[in-house]
Amino acid sequence: MAPAAGLATPVGDVDPDTAGNALADGLHRATAGGLGAAKNLRLNPLAGTGVDPLDNAVGTQVADFKPVSTAMATGPLTQGGSLAEMPVVGSVVGVLPG
Repeated sequence: MAPAAGLATPVGDVDPDTAGNALADGLHRATAGGLGAAKNLRLNPLAGTGVDPLDNAVGTQVADFKPVSTAMATGPLTQGGSLAEMPVVGSVVGVLPG
């Protein structure tokens, strides 16, 4: 909306596209700095030590069916993986900036 004739605006003419682009760029840079560190942070600080409570697995096999184990679920955590390296969450986290 243009100012009334004869009235000056304190900042001159403001282009809303430029302001929107600046806002989007600032938001992207801020989230990239914060989320980049969180995506690559080691989730289990005890991984690789002798006291890691997640470094265990329970498995079973019934008859001639394929064996089932919890190692697939706890494996990435016990190896010291980050959020970006998790099997399901990693692909979702990949779309975040950083």
